Amino acid sequence: MTLSVDEAQFLSMFVKILNAKKTMEIGVFTGYSLLTTALALPEDGKILAVDLDKEAYEFGLPYFKKAGIEHKINFVPSDASSVLKDLVSRGEGGTFDFIFVDAEKNEYLKFHELTVKLVKVGGIIGYDNTLWYGTVAKAEKEVEDEFIRSFRNFVIEFNSFIAADPRVESSILSIGDGLTLCRRLC
Repeated sequence: MTLSVDEAQFLSMFVKILNAKKTMEIGVFTGYSLLTTALALPEDGKILAVDLDKEAYEFGLPYFKKAGIEHKINFVPSDASSVLKDLVSRGEGGTFDFIFVDAEKNEYLKFHELTVKLVKVGGIIGYDNTLWYGTVAKAEKEVEDEFIRSFRNFVIEFNSFIAADPRVESSILSIGDGLTLCRRLC
């Protein structure tokens, strides 16, 4: 999914407030959130962008070049779990200021276990689509769309887990399709 305009504006301001320099994005899709984050970073800021779909990154590449931010992006065409595990094993734990996750919702819990190790104490992990079209507040029988229903329970389980995770302080924002921010505590 792509970000809504209000969520993109929020992320841009948020990255600036954090004074983030080292960031990661899991899931690229059209590159809109990648462009938004890269524009908000200082000139020496970097984004590690991970997505299996190289074409998704290439779709946004002309816009990255036009905006003059291509040098800030290191795109890795791979599955996120492998990249995250590799970063942890290479000693990159606690080095990221901000990580934005907008990928397979059924993988969010697995991603969280790794991203919480990679973001620094006080750093932020943002998870997109955590209201999942509002269906997290509906009874399952009220959800008619098969695709939405197929991932709904994963999102509900993820939200419940995050709310109880003592390693993070979290807040779900009703911006876009729901944005959960997790601040690493320890």
